[in-house]
Amino acid sequence: MIPRVDFTTVRFEEPQFLWLLLAPAVLLALWFWQAARRRGDAHRYAHRRTLPVRQRFGMFGGLLFWFCLILATASAILALARPHARISIVRTAGIDLVILQDGSTSMRVTDVAGNRWQRSMRFLRQLGEAISWKDDRLAMALFARIATPQVRLTKDPNTYFFFLDHLSDESPFRLEDDTSWDTNMELGIYWGLKLIDKDEEIHGKSPNAKAFVLISDGQSWSGEVEKSLERVRAKGIPIFAIGVGTSGGGVIPNPPPNPAGGPPLPIVFSVLDRSSLSVIATAGGGRYFELDREEDRDIANTIIDLTRRRSGGRGVEQSFEDRYREFLMEAAGLVVLGVLFLRDQSALALQLAAGTAVLILIARLV
Repeated sequence: MIPRVDFTTVRFEEPQFLWLLLAPAVLLALWFWQAARRRGDAHRYAHRRTLPVRQRFGMFGGLLFWFCLILATASAILALARPHARISIVRTAGIDLVILQDGSTSMRVTDVAGNRWQRSMRFLRQLGEAISWKDDRLAMALFARIATPQVRLTKDPNTYFFFLDHLSDESPFRLEDDTSWDTNMELGIYWGLKLIDKDEEIHGKSPNAKAFVLISDGQSWSGEVEKSLERVRAKGIPIFAIGVGTSGGGVIPNPPPNPAGGPPLPIVFSVLDRSSLSVIATAGGGRYFELDREEDRDIANTIIDLTRRRSGGRGVEQSFEDRYREFLMEAAGLVVLGVLFLRDQSALALQLAAGTAVLILIARLV
């Protein structure tokens, strides 16, 4: 938001105080008369005295303090008159981030702190803390072989963090379910688009810039991702892919043994598939990131910044605001500036005491 003050609309709520400006106007006229007299006296004094070196005289001497004090008085009077002006604020649209979180069994591999799922949840918490939640919104969908939307586009942080608090330890896709042993990114992207379409159906088209945040290890992904990418590109929505895991990888834990018995399940090894995730991010018009290669805060801020640059405008909002605080600050600044021109210590102490009394009076009036 960029505020602009329209000075042609300045009005005063207490105009009865404006007549007090006559006092600083008269004092300002006397100040110019005194300054002119000082310059004349200095000129005559320099010509009548004969000295071995040229004597220099300050142009205004101690009069500069009084000049600042007169202007500070005028500024304080204007503050008492309670000026207000019309403020025009150019509001930019927010952002809509749709999180596509991989919940397949490979996300239980412990090659990162905790496991890949828990590491993803820690990043998502950082992402939620980085957005503004005023005009920005978040949505979330989980996917393995199937996809399930979890959070619709919302500006309510409680809804988002409630999900993270209750699913931060383990994916809702169970190990013993066949649907968890796959990474169907196509279906995840499809449901991300469904979340956006449903929001437009309910609330109308939003001016917010949209982006997908795909968090996955890329392991054994299936589905015709290119079909979903074509739809995403048609809507102008970039995909930011975030890899979680390591190239060293780890063993996917097996589900609990079948009570009826049966042959032992094979050991499945999982590594981070950077190449697939990079291809998806590039084809989707976004970028590839990797957890633990960069700081979580840096990744979140980069995604938010790149998305916000694509935001449109919400138009111009106009309102009237009091501006007396600016005049009070200007008066205080002029008094401080004037004190710097004082050379007499007794005068300096007197003016500091007077300035303190004035500030106390102004504070009580405000």
